[in-house]
Amino acid sequence: MALQPDMRLVGVVKARPDFKARSAISKGYPLFAPDAKAREDFQKAGLQTEGMLGDLLKQVDVVVDATPEGMGERNKKTYAGLGLRAVFEGGEEPSIADASFVAQVNYDESYGKSFVRCVSCNTTGLCRTLGALDSDFGVSKARAVMIRRAADPDEVRKGPIDSIVLDPATVPSHHGPDVNTVLPHIPVVTMAVKVPVTHMHLHALFVTLREKDVGIDDVLETFERTTRVLLVRDADGISSTSQLIEFARDLGRPRNDLYEVCVWRESVNIVDDEVCFFQGIHQEADVIPENIDAIRAVTMASNARESIDLTNKTLKILK
Repeated sequence: MALQPDMRLVGVVKARPDFKARSAISKGYPLFAPDAKAREDFQKAGLQTEGMLGDLLKQVDVVVDATPEGMGERNKKTYAGLGLRAVFEGGEEPSIADASFVAQVNYDESYGKSFVRCVSCNTTGLCRTLGALDSDFGVSKARAVMIRRAADPDEVRKGPIDSIVLDPATVPSHHGPDVNTVLPHIPVVTMAVKVPVTHMHLHALFVTLREKDVGIDDVLETFERTTRVLLVRDADGISSTSQLIEFARDLGRPRNDLYEVCVWRESVNIVDDEVCFFQGIHQEADVIPENIDAIRAVTMASNARESIDLTNKTLKILK
């Protein structure tokens, strides 16, 4: 957000005086504590704060609430009482917001709304590719199997280790209904497992199109034209999620962030009227541009195309 020419990052709130709080200060971001006890903890740790959450809320137009799952619902009452707009994250229930949000799919639905929810990393990835296919050819149904990372890289107390865990064992998983908060007209069934890796999710999709006689080249052309969807090649030595992360490193991305959904070109096929493909989702990164665009949507700062183009430019998204 600090990279956006039309935004000012007024401050960040941290609950604990950890290395992330120190990092925020080192980058010049004003640091605020959630309450008096936390502020005292920051002072003991030698970290300067500019005040508490209440002080910060007096200075802002929009709050991006990235608190742990469920806390956003409690915080919403505070924001509403102050007349603030807020962007929530995918861990919250859809009912927290006036609309669920994926910029290139339904930006206009969130335009001028008070509360918007950026959907999860998995849902964002599914909506980008399914939305593109639906726009060009119509989607009559979609099936997806998600191989999910077990934890983010810094979550050292999470597992599993040496195991593949059904996540959940019941079918379908919650991801399909979440897609329907953005694309309500597409029947989507999802299944998920959790594996002992940290860097990315992998999706296997099977999509039935309404339009017949669609060829592989037609699908590839759609993905080629779709912003924030990137075709990658096994032939170029990218055949794994770890190699995608290495690709992001070579791009010089901060935190190895891969904002784009990566579709393997060789995986795109059409079998019995179903489009099949693999896509990789960097769970730490693909919702970052969505949050930026959501800020512009709720404040009516620009239209969808203008916002997406500006965010892509400032974050150096490839297309």
